[in-house]
Amino acid sequence: MNAPATPLTLWRHARLATMDGATPYGWLPDGALLTQGDTLRWVGPMSGLPADLRGHITDEVDLGDRLVTPGLIDAHTHLVYAGDRAREFERRLQGATYEEIARAGGGIRSTVAATRAASEDELLALALARARQLLAEGVTTLEIKSGYGLDADTEARCLRVARRVGSALGVTVRSTSLGAHALPPEYDGRPDDYIDAVAAWLPAQAAAGLLDAVDVFCDTIGFTPAQTRRVFDAARALGLPVKLHAEQLSNQEGAALAAGYGALSCDHIEHLSASGIAAMAQAGTVAMLLPTAYYFLRDTHLPPVQALREAGVPIAVASDHNPGSSPGLSLLLAMNMACTLFRLTPEEALAGTTVHAARALGLQATHGRLAAGCRADFVAWNLNHPAELSYWFGHRPAQRVVLGGRSVSND
Repeated sequence: MNAPATPLTLWRHARLATMDGATPYGWLPDGALLTQGDTLRWVGPMSGLPADLRGHITDEVDLGDRLVTPGLIDAHTHLVYAGDRAREFERRLQGATYEEIARAGGGIRSTVAATRAASEDELLALALARARQLLAEGVTTLEIKSGYGLDADTEARCLRVARRVGSALGVTVRSTSLGAHALPPEYDGRPDDYIDAVAAWLPAQAAAGLLDAVDVFCDTIGFTPAQTRRVFDAARALGLPVKLHAEQLSNQEGAALAAGYGALSCDHIEHLSASGIAAMAQAGTVAMLLPTAYYFLRDTHLPPVQALREAGVPIAVASDHNPGSSPGLSLLLAMNMACTLFRLTPEEALAGTTVHAARALGLQATHGRLAAGCRADFVAWNLNHPAELSYWFGHRPAQRVVLGGRSVSND
């Protein structure tokens, strides 16, 4: 092994769940990590520390025999918006229907109106507060979607805010255009015209460096498969990967359509069909489970987890933070719900918020594992075993969060 050009930091006395390798959790009971700048240079048992690197260690951190995992990845969020929908939540529980709330100006349109009225700095302050909640729980990478602007200017503003969140906090942020989220009021009765507009915005968003992917809400209250295909074709022309809000409320065969475009992920998927599963397996598309939305909407149609397992489809888990159907800010709670509601194992839930979540963002080479060459994002937990990450809820067990080799929180 060649000697490093820059100094190394040794993080020792750790029980590592590397999520890399054939053993459960990639478990190393007496592990250590060497970081060089923002990158992991070496990961292994302390007894295996390479002799030729020892002399280049300039700093050591004792992790106190704590559980250490890769930084968590929340690969489906809608963090950028203004306002809230708490009153609608109350009205639904008092018996109001979705249609009644929408006619009164509620639903997604109320969030769109509040978001359009907010300045970029106001949206940034709101998004930063939400992102900090996730960071405190050990989330070091996240996806942020647009979708509450639904016009060219506000969608671009939301995407700029997503980029600024990453710069301000040092977390890895992947920004996704979700202009095809809902039909704005100015396009009532003209969904095809709106899809034309969404496709026309993408080149400018891409040219400004605001896009990592393009998403569509394909469902009975969203957009049709044919309209979805038009947005995907526009994304493909720009070389942008796609993903899909698919099969949440009904089976539109959107997952198979998205897999045909090599989609990074299909998300929600409660009504996913056997043909959709087969297409995702062939394309390597990740199945993104969003159990907090399932819970909040009091859904009863479970996603086909066992069929996904049997087909070898990688399964990810995310918070889906948004004001309408998943207002929580806890990826750990989402992991617990994925286990209790969808019957994932704790190891599957952790893989779903690390290695498989990284794949859903196109970051599988550098994120989601503790391995040489990966980004030095990891968390030391006040826990004994990785299963506890899905077991406990309602607390914050992260003792130290490390972003790019730099400790940003500790006791």
